[in-house]
Amino acid sequence: MTKTAVTEQITHRWYTRPVLFVADVNRALRFYIDKLGFEKSWHEGDGAGGVCQVFRAGCEIILCEDATRRDKARLFVALNVDGLTAFRREIVERSVPTEKSWWGYDVIKIVDPDGNELLFPEAGV
Repeated sequence: MTKTAVTEQITHRWYTRPVLFVADVNRALRFYIDKLGFEKSWHEGDGAGGVCQVFRAGCEIILCEDATRRDKARLFVALNVDGLTAFRREIVERSVPTEKSWWGYDVIKIVDPDGNELLFPEAGV
């Protein structure tokens, strides 16, 4: 790798957001806001469109309504120990279904209404 390539990697940050395809963007919004504590940043068409973005503590997710897409996504969310403790309390209070799973180590898996998976390491980071 050249010195120029290394410098560019350090000085040019990549801003990324996953796009999760959903059958009904309003149903997905309700899940992410009401169950997982996200907030809505924007919604295409002044709230009437099929694409929006939610965020929570630096985690941004674009939700895109597309009836032709049936693929599923998996989002890995690492929280520190205190954040994980607080999140566990929240999901119990909100009656969010979870399951224990394995992804190299123990994780808490939450599946959204469209089958997209959010994985949270059990131990925190």
